[in-house]
Amino acid sequence: MTTKSKKSVARKTSSKTTKLKRTKTICVSHMEDADGISSAALIKQAFGGDTILVDYPGMIDALETLRNDEKLKTLFICDLGLNNQNSNHFVDLLTELRKKHVSVTYVDHHHVDPKIIAKLKKVKVKLIHDTSECTSVLVYNAFKRKLPEHSTFIALCGAITDYMEDRPISSKLLQIYDRQFALINATVLTYNIVGHQRKQDNDYLYYLIDELAESKFPHDIPNAYAIAQIQVGKLAEIISKVKASMKISKNLGYMEVVDSGASGAANFVLGFSGKDVAITYKERVDKGIYAVSVRGSASCKTHLGKLVSVVSSELGGSGGGHDKACGAVVPKDKIRKFVSEMNSRLNK
Repeated sequence: MTTKSKKSVARKTSSKTTKLKRTKTICVSHMEDADGISSAALIKQAFGGDTILVDYPGMIDALETLRNDEKLKTLFICDLGLNNQNSNHFVDLLTELRKKHVSVTYVDHHHVDPKIIAKLKKVKVKLIHDTSECTSVLVYNAFKRKLPEHSTFIALCGAITDYMEDRPISSKLLQIYDRQFALINATVLTYNIVGHQRKQDNDYLYYLIDELAESKFPHDIPNAYAIAQIQVGKLAEIISKVKASMKISKNLGYMEVVDSGASGAANFVLGFSGKDVAITYKERVDKGIYAVSVRGSASCKTHLGKLVSVVSSELGGSGGGHDKACGAVVPKDKIRKFVSEMNSRLNK
């Protein structure tokens, strides 16, 4: 055999070895609500593989751990919105993965800058993006030929808890089921997720994904009602604390939360303050930041996700989300400035 032939054989062998290595399917999904958990369960139903659950600030770190994974073949990223601070880094990481011939699919329903969309399409990331439906419904609609019949209910749970069950696709899914049956199951699922957001409880979230992927209704998951009841009790305790501790500015109500999640208190502040916008925030002592939740009423005319993204990035944090529900992380010493800026800019 000539030297040239040997090199040709070596190249072919190396190519086959590389292909054999890439066997791993991973879904990186949002861990804090039913839309992210349901999306991960649907991806598992359709494609198998493993799941990595993260909050918004943890998305980039998770992708960093995958950039040099030689076994990674297929990557799904679900329900993880971008913001001014992380979008370019996100594109760079996905570009690097695409150069390594990793198939990347990004499914999301948060606002994405058109320039970022163009960059993702340029490197041939499969983008499934629509702000008119929740992410789990987008996953269902894109891959329904690969999914079992029960997938409709998993997607519907995400839609209900994201207040999007009235959207075109979601409303058709809701018609399949008794409305109260769907609402109670989605609520039970949500409270099970909310009750396991501490790091030491994350294994339970992966358990929920496995149970849903096996076509179980939330009410069929052992102890789901008991866990939900505990969370309802905790929320009930928040009501009196909100009434006593919330503060009201010209354009919003706000409150620091100490012993519960910021997102759980936000809706109560919105209701009791009588304002169109509510902000709640909780300190993450280990990280020197505040985790912020922002909620808007039906009459709020400002796209809160866009505004939060701008204000938080100006103050050295990050954030974003929907028009009426979004969040941010803000440096500890800038939280009062964040509230002040939000109040001022809402007026404009």
